[in-house]
Amino acid sequence: MKEFYIDSDGVKLHAKLDCPEGMVKGPLCILIHGFTGHMEEDHIIAAQKAMNKAGVAVLRAEMYGHGNSDGKFEKHTLYKWVTNALAVVAYAKTLDFVTDLYLCGHSQGGLLTMLIGGMCADDFNAILPLSPAWMIPEYCRKGEVLGVSFDPNHIPEKVSSDDWSLDGDYIRVAQTIHVEDAIARFKGPVFIVHGDADEVVPYAYSQKAVELYNDAQLVTISGDDHCYTMHLEEMADAIYDYFKSEID
Repeated sequence: MKEFYIDSDGVKLHAKLDCPEGMVKGPLCILIHGFTGHMEEDHIIAAQKAMNKAGVAVLRAEMYGHGNSDGKFEKHTLYKWVTNALAVVAYAKTLDFVTDLYLCGHSQGGLLTMLIGGMCADDFNAILPLSPAWMIPEYCRKGEVLGVSFDPNHIPEKVSSDDWSLDGDYIRVAQTIHVEDAIARFKGPVFIVHGDADEVVPYAYSQKAVELYNDAQLVTISGDDHCYTMHLEEMADAIYDYFKSEID
């Protein structure tokens, strides 16, 4: 494992690179956490280990205001995350051992995966959104973010729950994003994993995404929640099986 920082317009992004033992050349997957998350969460580690087991190197990166990266959580926005992710993709493309590039993210990282997939469609063999929270922009336009309500036409300076606080700029930015545009631009394979008892991101959004994408499949983790705490191994096995079928 190699630990380092990636520069994103002066913002230091904490990153770790894990390669399968003995790898000289091979595929790499960028892996990104979700809202309030970080790279050491159980479901992120499980995904990373499944990819390594399948012969895929994994570049984990923490976005602005999360984990050990620069920035304050309450100041993060989806625009900042997009800028961060583009820097991570640019870094990954400089690695001379990489033969094929993939992108995977959980929750808000899944939303980011969908956005970057559309922006950099030629760079990825496939994208893998996990429990993708691509309803966030739509909900923000209606006046809700992760269960907290507000007036969408008069955005407050702060939006808070018991667990987090965000500046109003998060809402302002999210309201401008239309994920369907990014979906339309990505024509490659899309592999989605989602628990059908997700209490944070409605499972129906992954069902809708499969219909909208050009080439998508959805693996349902029956009875599981947002972070796959009930059947973590089943989520990891799905990712492993996908990459084994891709590589072999």
